[in-house]
Amino acid sequence: MKYHVELSQGAARRTVEVDVGPGGLRVDGRPVEARLLAVGATPLRHLELDGRVHELVAMRADGAGRWRIAVGDARLDVAVADERVRSLAALAHRPAASGAGAVTAPMPGLVVRVNVREGDRVEAGAGLVVVEAMKMENQLAAAGPARVRRVLVVPGQTVEKGERLLELDAP
Repeated sequence: MKYHVELSQGAARRTVEVDVGPGGLRVDGRPVEARLLAVGATPLRHLELDGRVHELVAMRADGAGRWRIAVGDARLDVAVADERVRSLAALAHRPAASGAGAVTAPMPGLVVRVNVREGDRVEAGAGLVVVEAMKMENQLAAAGPARVRRVLVVPGQTVEKGERLLELDAP
């Protein structure tokens, strides 16, 4: 399985791709020998990386897949996302419609909020509907100015991929 690991230290930020598969562990395509060992029920870990041992402290941070890691004097903020989570995040940041037309669900999920009513005028970037999928809330936003013609869903309703949520008219 592929993971994308974003490492932040102060203003410096970089992302590495970690592939855990039957052929072993690869970081940015390079084979790596690694083993992470917990020290009891503490946040202390021993990381064996390519024959070298590092002691680190790993604490969960706010949000799924987020960690704060201390190695010696270095402090890192780490965010880990697998391919599925990255795909959902990309859908969440994709505009839902370009002006007039139907806004459809990009994935199956549960309608958490409907932020507009029939007759509302919206501008580009306005949040229209929030759909929860796999414990992530995904806000669908207007790509351009529009008027809400019809609202077809209510909070608590389950929807399928491609199901119509709203209909928009040109402003």
